[in-house]
Amino acid sequence: MTSSKKKKYYAYFVPPVAAGKAERTGVTGEWKVCESLVSGVPDARYKAFESLREAEAWLAGGAMYEARPPKAVRRAVLEPGIYFDAGTGRGEGVEVSVTDEKGKNLLHKAVSRDGLNRFGKHLVGDAAATNNYGELLALRWALEIARKTGKKKVFGDSKLVIDYWSKWKIKRKEVATETVALADEVAALREAFERGGGAVARISGDDNPADLGFHK
Repeated sequence: MTSSKKKKYYAYFVPPVAAGKAERTGVTGEWKVCESLVSGVPDARYKAFESLREAEAWLAGGAMYEARPPKAVRRAVLEPGIYFDAGTGRGEGVEVSVTDEKGKNLLHKAVSRDGLNRFGKHLVGDAAATNNYGELLALRWALEIARKTGKKKVFGDSKLVIDYWSKWKIKRKEVATETVALADEVAALREAFERGGGAVARISGDDNPADLGFHK
């Protein structure tokens, strides 16, 4: 992976009570600065943007997150199994999530505690990693966890990863070498999983309990 990481702008809002004095708002180009201001602060809000103008507009509009229906309402009744996802909502890079049908984190069953962030997710260390690479890595760990726990169903919402990359269908000359190598590993794991009676299936992103498409 050789592409350079795009610059991000992190807008933050710290409410008056949490700040101890007046509210604090602003925009910084450094994630560490933003994190130091909002980490552990009740009701603090932050969001990553591609441009300074977008970040300032979000603050001017009240620093509000997009409204989404409660998960209990928007989710269907889910089958017991292992669910996976990847996303960039926190603005730190690609994160990987693996949970059960109730949204309980399971990555600790495949990844050392040192490899997990405070949310129980794994932050991919390569700054050039794509979200699709994250989805592929998430499926790799979901299959491993399914094997360890005896689960026979694995679910995710990535059509590319489930219908193509994990089934030996990848454009090898057009995709990064690291991604191709991981796709081959995942395809082999999936074959073994399915030979043992397992199944990998797609669900809606709105129903995925491992969802990483939206963060506070």
